[in-house]
Amino acid sequence: MNLSNRRLWLLGAIAITAIIIITLVFAPASNKLNSGSTYNRGPDGYGAWHDFMTKRGTKIERWQKSVEDFAKNPDAKQSSTLLRIYSSSIPEVVSDTEENWVKQGNTLVILGVRAPVTAAPFSSLLPASAGEIKIDTGRRVDRDKKPILGDKFGGIVWGKRVGKGTVYFGSAPHLAANAYQDFPGNYEFLAGLVTQSEGGGKEIEGTEQALAVNFIQNPIDRSQKTSPILNKVWVDEYIHGYKDPEIVKREYAGNLFTYLAKTPLFPVLIQGTIILIVAIFAGWNRFGQPITISAPQVDNSEAYIQALAGVLEKANSTDFAVETIGKAEKLQLQKALLLGQASLESDTLTTAWEEQTGRKAAELTELVRSPSRKSRISDRDLLAWLGKWEQIRQHLSSNKKNPK
Repeated sequence: MNLSNRRLWLLGAIAITAIIIITLVFAPASNKLNSGSTYNRGPDGYGAWHDFMTKRGTKIERWQKSVEDFAKNPDAKQSSTLLRIYSSSIPEVVSDTEENWVKQGNTLVILGVRAPVTAAPFSSLLPASAGEIKIDTGRRVDRDKKPILGDKFGGIVWGKRVGKGTVYFGSAPHLAANAYQDFPGNYEFLAGLVTQSEGGGKEIEGTEQALAVNFIQNPIDRSQKTSPILNKVWVDEYIHGYKDPEIVKREYAGNLFTYLAKTPLFPVLIQGTIILIVAIFAGWNRFGQPITISAPQVDNSEAYIQALAGVLEKANSTDFAVETIGKAEKLQLQKALLLGQASLESDTLTTAWEEQTGRKAAELTELVRSPSRKSRISDRDLLAWLGKWEQIRQHLSSNKKNPK
């Protein structure tokens, strides 16, 4: 591989590596993992809702540890709410740790739960006392789940009792995202849901009948007429990649390889290694001794002939070429006819040709005749003349192989 191709391989590898690093380092903050985070100020973030809750005096705190650590937190043991807003749809399941925590009388709110797509329009407005609630999803669940927010197509937010506590599910992950600041009903509904206050328990009337159940004030267990007021609301930021320093230290403890294996740099390292191996085998040839390419040998006779031909072509000396080639061909013909090397008359040569080959003398007469003019002949005529001499040689070769 020459130097130019080797440089192209090197520049290509550098460019690919640079693109990967730039993508990881300078990727926008509003990425898929950050969707639903209260730290996110983008349209899909919940920063404005967090400020809304803080201004109204609600005790709201961001949790940056695992749910297992949260269940052990003494400040969240009873009458607390944990809000988990997933950036991608998840199944309607609750882990054992979450279930045991809810049974103690706590509330778990999960937004972004997977639900089937229905005939509902993607964007719809649901009337509510605090203002219209805008929903941008066509996903609904059956009304058998007794939704507290829904329409004639099915439920959008629904819940179930687990021991002394309650678990709420929502198919709309952006229920109170920053993009809905102009719809106070969205913010009020989620606020009422996480605080078990009146805002999240109002009936929402459909076009034909009431499809929402006053779930907060009257849960699925109809024997309970009231629900306790919660002490604090916790928002899970651990699922969005935010971690307390002690968690980072615990998870990334160990050597450098262990650290890289738990970060996005590890796939980059693997990709870079693969690119390097491919580049080595494909073009760099670093294994073994370099092979020196020998220079091609020059045929001096051929080079001289080509140079002379070039000079004659530029000088338009086709008459000289015809005369020189004619003499050489005539001499070779005499040798082939065993007439020696002495110059012979054209008639003698044609007679010997006719006797030895059995062909007509006219085929040779025109070729061995001395040129009658010195003017330049055309390239086409010159090629035809050379072709006739080629045919004469072929006839001689054929005659030697098949003598009469």
